[in-house]
Amino acid sequence: MQQLSVSRLFDGENWFENVTVAIKDGIIQAITPSVGQVQPGTLVPGFIDVQVNGGGGALFNTAPTRQTLRTMLQAHARFGTTAMLPTVITDSVAVMQQAADVIALAIADAEPGIIGVHFEGPHLSVPKKGVHPQQHIRQLSAAELAIYGRADLGIKLVTVAPENISPAQIRQLVALNVIVCLGHSNADAATVQAALDAGATGFTHLYNAMSPLTSREPGMVGVALADPHSWCGVIFDGHHMHPVAAKVALAAKAKGKLMIVTDAMSPVGTDDREFDLFDGKVQRDGDKLTDADGRLAGSVLDMAGAVRYAIDSLGVVPEEALRMASLYPAQFLARHGAGRIVAGAQADLVLLDNDWQVQASWINGRPLFNA
Repeated sequence: MQQLSVSRLFDGENWFENVTVAIKDGIIQAITPSVGQVQPGTLVPGFIDVQVNGGGGALFNTAPTRQTLRTMLQAHARFGTTAMLPTVITDSVAVMQQAADVIALAIADAEPGIIGVHFEGPHLSVPKKGVHPQQHIRQLSAAELAIYGRADLGIKLVTVAPENISPAQIRQLVALNVIVCLGHSNADAATVQAALDAGATGFTHLYNAMSPLTSREPGMVGVALADPHSWCGVIFDGHHMHPVAAKVALAAKAKGKLMIVTDAMSPVGTDDREFDLFDGKVQRDGDKLTDADGRLAGSVLDMAGAVRYAIDSLGVVPEEALRMASLYPAQFLARHGAGRIVAGAQADLVLLDNDWQVQASWINGRPLFNA
Protein backbone atom coordinates (compact mmCIF):
# COMPACT_ATOMS: atom_id res chain seq x y z
CA MET A 1 0.00 0.00 0.00
CA GLN A 2 1.35 3.39 -1.05
CA GLN A 3 0.44 6.47 0.97
CA LEU A 4 0.61 10.15 0.06
CA SER A 5 0.05 12.58 2.93
CA VAL A 6 -0.48 16.19 1.85
CA SER A 7 -1.39 19.47 3.49
CA ARG A 8 -4.21 20.14 1.02
CA LEU A 9 -6.22 18.13 -1.51
CA PHE A 10 -8.74 19.04 -4.19
CA ASP A 11 -10.72 15.97 -5.19
CA GLY A 12 -12.33 17.53 -8.26
CA GLU A 13 -15.21 18.98 -6.26
CA ASN A 14 -14.10 19.82 -2.72
CA TRP A 15 -11.05 20.93 -0.74
CA PHE A 16 -9.58 18.97 2.17
CA GLU A 17 -6.79 19.76 4.64
CA ASN A 18 -4.15 17.35 5.94
CA VAL A 19 -5.23 14.08 4.35
CA THR A 20 -3.62 10.81 3.34
CA VAL A 21 -4.37 9.08 0.04
CA ALA A 22 -3.93 5.32 0.13
CA ILE A 23 -3.09 3.70 -3.23
CA LYS A 24 -2.83 0.03 -4.16
CA ASP A 25 -2.08 -1.34 -7.64
CA GLY A 26 -2.55 2.11 -9.10
CA ILE A 27 -6.05 2.57 -7.67
CA ILE A 28 -7.04 4.98 -4.89
CA GLN A 29 -8.28 2.93 -1.92
CA ALA A 30 -9.19 5.59 0.63
CA ILE A 31 -8.74 9.22 1.66
CA THR A 32 -8.40 9.70 5.40
CA PRO A 33 -7.26 12.39 7.85
CA SER A 34 -3.47 12.43 8.18
CA VAL A 35 -1.70 11.40 11.34
CA GLY A 36 1.77 12.89 11.58
CA GLN A 37 3.82 14.80 9.03
CA VAL A 38 2.34 15.87 5.70
CA GLN A 39 3.96 17.05 2.49
CA PRO A 40 3.31 20.75 1.77
CA GLY A 41 1.36 21.50 -1.38
CA THR A 42 -1.97 20.79 -3.03
CA LEU A 43 -2.73 17.37 -4.50
CA VAL A 44 -5.10 17.61 -7.50
CA PRO A 45 -6.40 15.25 -10.19
CA GLY A 46 -3.98 14.77 -13.09
CA PHE A 47 -4.50 17.01 -16.10
CA ILE A 48 -6.00 15.56 -19.29
CA ASP A 49 -4.98 17.18 -22.58
CA VAL A 50 -7.04 16.25 -25.64
CA GLN A 51 -4.87 18.12 -28.16
CA VAL A 52 -1.10 17.52 -28.01
CA ASN A 53 0.94 17.67 -31.21
CA GLY A 54 4.34 17.30 -29.59
CA GLY A 55 6.72 18.06 -26.77
CA GLY A 56 10.27 17.50 -25.59
CA GLY A 57 11.57 18.30 -29.07
CA ALA A 58 9.42 15.66 -30.78
CA LEU A 59 6.43 16.15 -33.10
CA PHE A 60 4.00 13.25 -33.60
CA ASN A 61 3.36 13.98 -37.29
CA THR A 62 7.07 14.11 -38.09
CA ALA A 63 7.98 10.94 -36.18
CA PRO A 64 4.96 8.78 -35.28
CA THR A 65 6.91 6.35 -33.07
CA ARG A 66 6.73 4.90 -29.56
CA GLN A 67 9.75 6.98 -28.59
CA THR A 68 7.97 10.16 -29.69
CA LEU A 69 5.00 9.27 -27.48
CA ARG A 70 7.29 8.68 -24.51
CA THR A 71 9.19 11.91 -25.14
CA MET A 72 5.94 13.88 -25.38
CA LEU A 73 4.52 12.37 -22.22
CA GLN A 74 7.71 12.95 -20.23
CA ALA A 75 7.83 16.58 -21.36
CA HIS A 76 4.21 17.25 -20.44
CA ALA A 77 4.27 15.26 -17.18
CA ARG A 78 6.58 17.98 -15.83
CA PHE A 79 3.60 20.29 -16.19
CA GLY A 80 0.93 18.04 -14.71
CA THR A 81 -0.38 16.15 -17.75
CA THR A 82 -1.12 12.55 -16.80
CA ALA A 83 -3.29 11.60 -19.80
CA MET A 84 -3.20 12.86 -23.38
CA LEU A 85 -4.47 12.36 -26.88
CA PRO A 86 -1.43 12.61 -29.17
CA THR A 87 -2.64 14.66 -32.12
CA VAL A 88 -2.04 14.08 -35.82
CA ILE A 89 -2.70 17.20 -37.85
CA THR A 90 -3.72 17.01 -41.52
CA ASP A 91 -1.38 14.60 -43.33
CA SER A 92 -1.27 11.71 -45.78
CA VAL A 93 -3.13 8.44 -45.22
CA ALA A 94 0.26 6.75 -44.80
CA VAL A 95 1.20 9.00 -41.86
CA MET A 96 -2.25 8.57 -40.31
CA GLN A 97 -1.89 4.80 -40.65
CA GLN A 98 1.56 4.80 -39.08
CA ALA A 99 0.33 6.97 -36.20
CA ALA A 100 -2.63 4.66 -35.65
CA ASP A 101 -0.37 1.58 -35.56
CA VAL A 102 1.86 3.23 -32.96
CA ILE A 103 -1.10 4.30 -30.83
CA ALA A 104 -2.49 0.76 -31.00
CA LEU A 105 0.77 -0.66 -29.68
CA ALA A 106 0.86 1.94 -26.91
CA ILE A 107 -2.72 1.15 -25.88
CA ALA A 108 -2.05 -2.61 -25.95
CA ASP A 109 1.01 -2.15 -23.72
CA ALA A 110 -0.74 0.34 -21.42
CA GLU A 111 1.84 3.00 -22.23
CA PRO A 112 1.55 5.51 -19.36
CA GLY A 113 -0.52 8.57 -20.19
CA ILE A 114 -1.50 7.58 -23.75
CA ILE A 115 -5.28 7.12 -23.82
CA GLY A 116 -6.08 7.43 -27.54
CA VAL A 117 -5.53 9.63 -30.56
CA HIS A 118 -6.81 12.91 -31.99
CA PHE A 119 -6.91 13.27 -35.78
CA GLU A 120 -7.16 17.03 -36.35
CA GLY A 121 -8.07 16.86 -40.03
CA PRO A 122 -7.70 16.11 -42.87
CA HIS A 123 -11.40 16.85 -43.54
CA LEU A 124 -11.12 20.59 -42.96
CA SER A 125 -11.98 23.86 -44.70
CA VAL A 126 -9.25 25.35 -46.90
CA PRO A 127 -10.18 28.98 -46.01
CA LYS A 128 -9.73 28.12 -42.30
CA LYS A 129 -6.84 25.67 -42.62
CA GLY A 130 -4.36 27.69 -40.54
CA VAL A 131 -0.99 25.95 -40.84
CA HIS A 132 -2.51 22.65 -41.98
CA PRO A 133 -1.05 21.70 -45.39
CA GLN A 134 -3.60 22.32 -48.12
CA GLN A 135 -2.30 19.47 -50.28
CA HIS A 136 -3.52 16.96 -47.71
CA ILE A 137 -6.97 18.47 -47.03
CA ARG A 138 -9.52 16.10 -48.54
CA GLN A 139 -12.94 14.51 -48.34
CA LEU A 140 -13.66 11.52 -46.13
CA SER A 141 -12.87 8.28 -47.94
CA ALA A 142 -12.81 4.56 -47.21
CA ALA A 143 -9.10 4.84 -46.38
CA GLU A 144 -9.69 7.19 -43.45
CA LEU A 145 -12.83 5.35 -42.35
CA ALA A 146 -10.78 2.16 -42.03
CA ILE A 147 -8.50 3.98 -39.58
CA TYR A 148 -11.31 5.65 -37.62
CA GLY A 149 -13.13 2.32 -37.36
CA ARG A 150 -10.28 0.53 -35.59
CA ALA A 151 -11.15 -0.81 -32.15
CA ASP A 152 -7.55 -0.83 -30.85
CA LEU A 153 -6.88 2.93 -30.67
CA GLY A 154 -8.38 3.75 -27.28
CA ILE A 155 -10.31 7.02 -27.38
CA LYS A 156 -10.72 8.26 -30.95
CA LEU A 157 -11.28 11.97 -31.60
CA VAL A 158 -11.59 13.50 -35.07
CA THR A 159 -11.86 17.21 -35.87
CA VAL A 160 -13.84 17.99 -39.03
CA ALA A 161 -15.24 21.00 -40.85
CA PRO A 162 -19.01 20.42 -41.11
CA GLU A 163 -19.25 22.05 -44.55
CA ASN A 164 -16.99 19.25 -45.83
CA ILE A 165 -18.48 16.36 -43.81
CA SER A 166 -22.20 15.64 -44.07
CA PRO A 167 -24.48 14.92 -41.10
CA ALA A 168 -24.79 11.35 -42.41
CA GLN A 169 -21.00 10.99 -42.32
CA ILE A 170 -20.88 12.38 -38.78
CA ARG A 171 -23.46 9.78 -37.73
CA GLN A 172 -21.27 7.17 -39.42
CA LEU A 173 -18.24 8.30 -37.41
CA VAL A 174 -20.20 8.33 -34.16
CA ALA A 175 -21.36 4.78 -34.92
CA LEU A 176 -17.66 3.85 -35.10
CA ASN A 177 -17.20 5.19 -31.52
CA VAL A 178 -15.47 8.33 -32.77
CA ILE A 179 -15.85 11.56 -30.79
CA VAL A 180 -16.46 14.25 -33.41
CA CYS A 181 -15.22 17.80 -32.88
CA LEU A 182 -15.91 20.72 -35.19
CA GLY A 183 -13.19 23.16 -36.19
CA HIS A 184 -11.06 24.66 -38.96
CA SER A 185 -14.36 25.64 -40.52
CA ASN A 186 -16.07 28.54 -42.26
CA ALA A 187 -19.53 27.01 -41.87
CA ASP A 188 -22.65 29.03 -41.19
CA ALA A 189 -24.63 28.50 -37.99
CA ALA A 190 -27.23 26.23 -39.61
CA THR A 191 -24.54 23.86 -40.90
CA VAL A 192 -22.85 23.78 -37.50
CA GLN A 193 -26.13 23.07 -35.74
CA ALA A 194 -26.88 20.23 -38.15
CA ALA A 195 -23.50 18.70 -37.29
CA LEU A 196 -24.29 18.87 -33.57
CA ASP A 197 -27.70 17.31 -34.20
CA ALA A 198 -25.91 14.47 -36.04
CA GLY A 199 -23.74 13.70 -33.02
CA ALA A 200 -20.75 16.07 -32.93
CA THR A 201 -20.01 16.95 -29.30
CA GLY A 202 -17.05 19.32 -29.28
CA PHE A 203 -15.30 22.32 -30.79
CA THR A 204 -11.56 22.43 -31.43
CA HIS A 205 -9.70 25.52 -30.09
CA LEU A 206 -12.64 27.91 -29.71
CA TYR A 207 -12.45 31.15 -31.76
CA ASN A 208 -9.43 29.97 -33.72
CA ALA A 209 -9.85 28.89 -37.35
CA MET A 210 -13.65 29.08 -37.21
CA SER A 211 -16.37 31.36 -38.59
CA PRO A 212 -16.89 34.26 -36.17
CA LEU A 213 -19.96 35.41 -34.25
CA THR A 214 -21.72 38.37 -35.87
CA SER A 215 -25.13 39.92 -35.23
CA ARG A 216 -26.95 38.26 -38.12
CA GLU A 217 -24.79 35.18 -38.73
CA PRO A 218 -23.70 33.53 -35.49
CA GLY A 219 -21.14 31.33 -37.23
CA MET A 220 -19.39 28.46 -35.53
CA VAL A 221 -18.30 30.63 -32.60
CA GLY A 222 -21.89 31.67 -31.87
CA VAL A 223 -23.26 28.14 -31.98
CA ALA A 224 -20.35 26.83 -29.90
CA LEU A 225 -20.99 29.37 -27.15
CA ALA A 226 -24.77 29.02 -27.19
CA ASP A 227 -25.04 25.24 -27.27
CA PRO A 228 -25.41 23.90 -23.71
CA HIS A 229 -24.44 20.31 -24.45
CA SER A 230 -21.14 20.48 -26.37
CA TRP A 231 -17.63 21.07 -25.04
CA CYS A 232 -15.16 23.70 -26.27
CA GLY A 233 -11.40 23.40 -26.09
CA VAL A 234 -9.73 26.66 -25.07
CA ILE A 235 -6.05 27.58 -25.44
CA PHE A 236 -5.27 29.87 -22.51
CA ASP A 237 -1.89 31.23 -23.58
CA GLY A 238 -2.73 34.90 -24.15
CA HIS A 239 -2.15 34.53 -27.90
CA HIS A 240 -4.95 32.33 -29.20
CA MET A 241 -7.63 34.49 -27.63
CA HIS A 242 -7.72 37.98 -26.18
CA PRO A 243 -8.43 37.98 -22.43
CA VAL A 244 -11.76 39.71 -23.07
CA ALA A 245 -12.74 37.04 -25.60
CA ALA A 246 -11.75 34.39 -23.07
CA LYS A 247 -13.93 36.07 -20.43
CA VAL A 248 -16.84 36.17 -22.89
CA ALA A 249 -16.49 32.42 -23.37
CA LEU A 250 -16.31 31.84 -19.63
CA ALA A 251 -19.45 33.92 -19.11
CA ALA A 252 -21.43 32.54 -22.06
CA LYS A 253 -20.67 28.84 -22.17
CA ALA A 254 -22.53 26.46 -19.90
CA LYS A 255 -20.58 25.60 -16.75
CA GLY A 256 -18.48 22.49 -17.17
CA LYS A 257 -18.27 22.74 -20.95
CA LEU A 258 -14.98 24.64 -21.37
CA MET A 259 -11.86 22.49 -21.19
CA ILE A 260 -8.26 23.58 -21.31
CA VAL A 261 -6.14 22.22 -24.17
CA THR A 262 -2.59 23.12 -25.11
CA ASP A 263 -2.33 22.46 -28.89
CA ALA A 264 1.31 22.01 -27.88
CA MET A 265 4.08 21.65 -30.43
CA SER A 266 7.53 20.08 -30.10
CA PRO A 267 9.34 22.91 -28.22
CA VAL A 268 7.35 22.38 -24.98
CA GLY A 269 9.85 21.51 -22.25
CA THR A 270 12.84 22.59 -24.37
CA ASP A 271 14.69 25.77 -25.36
CA ASP A 272 14.19 25.08 -29.09
CA ARG A 273 13.75 28.28 -31.10
CA GLU A 274 12.42 26.72 -34.31
CA PHE A 275 11.27 23.44 -35.81
CA ASP A 276 10.26 22.03 -39.17
CA LEU A 277 6.58 21.67 -40.01
CA PHE A 278 5.97 20.00 -43.37
CA ASP A 279 7.72 22.20 -45.96
CA GLY A 280 8.24 25.23 -43.72
CA LYS A 281 9.68 26.32 -40.41
CA VAL A 282 7.95 27.52 -37.27
CA GLN A 283 9.66 30.18 -35.18
CA ARG A 284 9.40 30.64 -31.44
CA ASP A 285 9.28 34.10 -29.91
CA GLY A 286 8.98 33.72 -26.15
CA ASP A 287 5.87 31.60 -25.71
CA LYS A 288 4.46 32.29 -29.18
CA LEU A 289 4.86 30.11 -32.29
CA THR A 290 4.33 31.47 -35.81
CA ASP A 291 5.01 30.25 -39.33
CA ALA A 292 6.73 32.24 -42.09
CA ASP A 293 3.43 34.02 -42.85
CA GLY A 294 2.96 35.10 -39.23
CA ARG A 295 0.14 32.65 -38.52
CA LEU A 296 -0.09 31.03 -35.11
CA ALA A 297 1.28 27.50 -35.38
CA GLY A 298 0.17 25.70 -32.25
CA SER A 299 1.68 26.66 -28.92
CA VAL A 300 4.40 26.08 -26.36
CA LEU A 301 1.71 26.04 -23.69
CA ASP A 302 1.56 23.46 -20.92
CA MET A 303 -1.46 22.54 -18.82
CA ALA A 304 -0.18 23.98 -15.55
CA GLY A 305 0.69 27.23 -17.32
CA ALA A 306 -2.83 27.40 -18.72
CA VAL A 307 -4.29 26.82 -15.26
CA ARG A 308 -2.16 29.64 -13.88
CA TYR A 309 -3.24 31.94 -16.74
CA ALA A 310 -6.89 31.17 -16.02
CA ILE A 311 -6.45 32.00 -12.33
CA ASP A 312 -4.07 34.97 -12.58
CA SER A 313 -5.16 36.67 -15.82
CA LEU A 314 -8.81 35.70 -16.23
CA GLY A 315 -9.96 35.65 -12.61
CA VAL A 316 -11.13 32.02 -12.71
CA VAL A 317 -11.41 30.56 -9.21
CA PRO A 318 -8.77 27.85 -8.67
CA GLU A 319 -11.19 24.95 -8.32
CA GLU A 320 -12.86 25.79 -11.64
CA ALA A 321 -9.51 26.24 -13.41
CA LEU A 322 -8.45 22.82 -12.10
CA ARG A 323 -11.71 21.23 -13.25
CA MET A 324 -11.20 22.74 -16.72
CA ALA A 325 -7.88 20.87 -16.87
CA SER A 326 -9.05 17.53 -15.50
CA LEU A 327 -12.69 16.81 -14.69
CA TYR A 328 -14.26 18.47 -17.73
CA PRO A 329 -11.92 16.82 -20.28
CA ALA A 330 -12.62 13.51 -18.52
CA GLN A 331 -16.35 14.06 -18.89
CA PHE A 332 -15.95 15.06 -22.55
CA LEU A 333 -14.02 11.85 -23.22
CA ALA A 334 -16.41 9.77 -21.06
CA ARG A 335 -13.51 8.61 -18.87
CA HIS A 336 -15.66 7.72 -15.90
CA GLY A 337 -13.88 8.26 -12.59
CA ALA A 338 -11.07 10.29 -14.14
CA GLY A 339 -10.58 13.91 -13.12
CA ARG A 340 -11.31 13.07 -9.49
CA ILE A 341 -9.42 11.86 -6.42
CA VAL A 342 -11.87 9.38 -4.97
CA ALA A 343 -11.78 5.76 -3.85
CA GLY A 344 -11.87 3.49 -6.87
CA ALA A 345 -10.35 6.02 -9.26
CA GLN A 346 -7.03 5.57 -11.03
CA ALA A 347 -4.26 7.35 -9.12
CA ASP A 348 -3.39 10.01 -11.72
CA LEU A 349 -2.25 12.84 -9.48
CA VAL A 350 -0.39 16.16 -9.49
CA LEU A 351 1.17 17.99 -6.57
CA LEU A 352 1.17 21.78 -6.91
CA ASP A 353 2.82 24.45 -4.77
CA ASN A 354 1.14 27.67 -3.66
CA ASP A 355 1.91 29.28 -7.02
CA TRP A 356 0.31 26.40 -8.94
CA GLN A 357 3.68 25.14 -10.13
CA VAL A 358 4.01 21.38 -10.52
CA GLN A 359 6.11 19.66 -7.88
CA ALA A 360 5.35 16.05 -8.76
CA SER A 361 3.07 13.91 -10.90
CA TRP A 362 1.93 10.28 -10.82
CA ILE A 363 0.22 7.99 -13.33
CA ASN A 364 -1.41 4.87 -11.88
CA GLY A 365 0.30 5.72 -8.62
CA ARG A 366 3.73 5.53 -10.23
CA PRO A 367 5.93 8.64 -9.94
CA LEU A 368 6.42 10.26 -13.32
CA PHE A 369 8.02 13.56 -12.34
CA ASN A 370 9.46 15.02 -9.17
CA ALA A 371 10.84 18.52 -8.97
